[in-house]
Amino acid sequence: MTTWAERRPLPGVVGRAVEHEQLSGLLDSARLVTLTGAAGVGKSVLARAVLEERTARYDGTVLRVGCWDGPARGGPTEALLRAAGSAYATGRDTARPPTGPLAHRGAGAPPGVGHWADATTDHLAALTAYFRQRRAIVLLDDCDPQLDACARLVRRLWRADPALRIVATARGPLGLAEERVVEIAPLPVTLGEGIAGPAVELLAARTGTAAPELLVAVCQALEGSPLAIALAAQQLDRMSLPQLAAQVGTDGPLFYAGPAATVRHTSLYAAQAAGYALCSPVDRQVWARLSVLPGDFDPWLAGCVCASSDVPAAAVEGALERLRTASVVECVRDAGGVHEDTGAALSPRYRLPRAARDFGRTQLREAGEEAGALRRFRQACAALAAEAQIAWQGPDQQLAVGLVEDEQANFDAALTRPPQDAEDALGALEIAVSLWFHWAACGFRREGRAHLDRLLLLSPDDTALRARALWLSGYLAAQEDSPAAGALLDQAWTAAVMHGDSDGLARIAHAHGVLALYRGDLAAAVACLEEASRHRSRDPWFGPGPAHSGALLAIALSSLDARRARTAAHRAWEARHSDGDFWLYSTVLYALAMTERAHGEPAAALRACRKALAAKKLVGDPLSIAGARTLLAGLRHQLRGGAPPPDRDAQEPWWQRGGSGVRSRPFFSRLRARS
Repeated sequence: MTTWAERRPLPGVVGRAVEHEQLSGLLDSARLVTLTGAAGVGKSVLARAVLEERTARYDGTVLRVGCWDGPARGGPTEALLRAAGSAYATGRDTARPPTGPLAHRGAGAPPGVGHWADATTDHLAALTAYFRQRRAIVLLDDCDPQLDACARLVRRLWRADPALRIVATARGPLGLAEERVVEIAPLPVTLGEGIAGPAVELLAARTGTAAPELLVAVCQALEGSPLAIALAAQQLDRMSLPQLAAQVGTDGPLFYAGPAATVRHTSLYAAQAAGYALCSPVDRQVWARLSVLPGDFDPWLAGCVCASSDVPAAAVEGALERLRTASVVECVRDAGGVHEDTGAALSPRYRLPRAARDFGRTQLREAGEEAGALRRFRQACAALAAEAQIAWQGPDQQLAVGLVEDEQANFDAALTRPPQDAEDALGALEIAVSLWFHWAACGFRREGRAHLDRLLLLSPDDTALRARALWLSGYLAAQEDSPAAGALLDQAWTAAVMHGDSDGLARIAHAHGVLALYRGDLAAAVACLEEASRHRSRDPWFGPGPAHSGALLAIALSSLDARRARTAAHRAWEARHSDGDFWLYSTVLYALAMTERAHGEPAAALRACRKALAAKKLVGDPLSIAGARTLLAGLRHQLRGGAPPPDRDAQEPWWQRGGSGVRSRPFFSRLRARS
C-alpha cells in the first residue's frame, strides 16, 4: 500500500470527455465520488487527471492512498497519514508547516510514521484540519482489497470534517449513502458509420499511420479496453499490425504482457487474477463456468450452466449480482423493461467481457470442469430452442423471434462448437431442428443448411431426429431452389417411411410443392401442396403444417383459377393453429394479392399486399419482404398508369427474382428488414 502523493507524469486521457465533465461537476457538490469499472478501464488515470487539474486551478493538494500496492500496517488510515507526511516532507507546503499533533513529528519526518495504526479521533481531527488549510482532496485509489476499511475511513474523516472531498476508484462502489458513482465503460470503437472512436484513437497514437480497418478490427476484438489496447500495441515490436489483427481476431485468450506502472497491469491475466483473488469460492466457480457463454445471457441460462452439486442453483443469482457489482460481469439490459413489439416483460441480461471470459476459461480447464460446463450449456440451449419452437406456433410469433435474437450468439456457439461425443452431437442437431422456423421462415436459410449439413455428418444413426433434420435440410434447399433438394428429400422420405412418420411424409410433400413452385411447374406444385394440405398433423409444433401448405396452394393456383385460389387461401386461414401466426397470415394475404392482380383487380390486390407486407415485417424474412415490396410497387404503377409495369421483376413472385433457377444476386441470410 503506497503512502505518498503520486507525482509521476500522467499518460494521455483519451475519449473520456463526458466522464471528465461528470466527475468535475460532482466534485462541486458531492463529498464522495467513486469511479467504478472493469480492470484496466482507466479509472485511476481519469481520477488523477481530473484531480490534478482541479487542484492546480485552486492551488490545492491531492493525497493518494493506493490500496492495491501491498499491505501496510494500519490499513488505509495509516497510509493516509503517511501520504500527508510525504506531501509535507517533499516541500509542497513549506509555507504552511503542520500544526497540532502533526507538528510533533518534525519537519523532516512524515506524520504517520510510528504508532499511528490506531489513530485516535484527535489525530484525524488534526489531519482533517491540515487538509482544510491546504485545500486537499483525498484519492483512495484501487480500494478493492480494502473496500470495507476504506468505507470506515471515509466515515471517520467525515465525522472530523463533514466538508472533506474524497474521490475513490474501485471495481465496485464503497456502499455509502452519500456516495455518487461514475461508471467507466470501455472506450467506444466507432462513433457511427465510418467514424473511428476513441479506442481507435488510442491505438493509433501508439501505432502511427495505419490502415483504419485494421485498427478498428483490433479494437473491436479487444472490446475497447484501454489496458488491452496498450498491451496489444506493445506487441507491435515483434509483429506487424495485420498479424496483430489476425491474432486478436481468433478465439483464444488474450494474455499479452508488457511493462506497466503496477504488477497487476502487466498483463490481462494479472489484471483479472487480482480481482479473482478477492472473490469468494462460489463466485470464482460461477465466474469460471460463465466463461463457456460466448454472448450475453439471462439469469436462467447462467443458472443452467453454473449450478451443480457444489454450487446450488439458488446461489448462482447472488453470485451473478456480486460479480456485476465487482465489474466482472456487465449488465447489458436491466430488469423491468418490456419488449417494444409484444409488451412482454424482459429479464435482465449480462455478459462476461472477453478478458474476464478468457481468464475464467483458463480456471475452468485447470479445475477439469470445462467438459461438464460445455455439456450443460448445450443442453440449456436445446431447451431454449424447444421453447422458441413452441412460442412460434403459439399466439405470438414475435416472442419466438425475440428469443432467438437474444440468444443468437449462444445458439451459434452451441451449434458450431465440436461435440464431445455422439450424445452431444445429437443435442446440437436437436437445436438446429428446433430452430426450423428461424431458418425457413425468418430468412436464415443458408445458415441453417450449413449447420444441418455439418451436424448430419456427425449424427449418422437412423433416428427420428435425423429424419426431421433431413427433411429440414431438403426443405431449406428447396426454398433456395438448390440442386441438392431432391436427393435430401428422397433420404428424408426413406427415413419417414422407416419410422412410420405420416407427418414427415406430409412435410416432404410440402417441400416438393415448394420446389415445384419455385421452378415454375405449377401443376406439380398444386398436386403436392393439395396432398400436404389434406393431411391432419399429429404434431402441431414442428414444421409448416397443413395450413401453410394450403396458403402455398393458393399461390400456385393464383394465376390458374381465381375461385380455387381464394377458397384455398380462406381454408388455410381457417385451419390456422393460432391467430398470432404472422407467417401464415402474410402468406395468405400474398396469395390473395397475387390472385386479385392476376384476375384484373389491382385495387384489391394492393390492399392485400399492404397487409401482407406489414405481417411479413413482423416475421422478418428479407426475401419475402423484398418480394412483397416489389409486388406493391408494381401494383401502384399499374393503378397510376392503368397498365402493367414494364419492369419484369415487378411482375414475378419473390422466389423467381432474377429469373428461374439460381438467383443472380447473392442472398445474405443475416440481413433482417426492420423498416
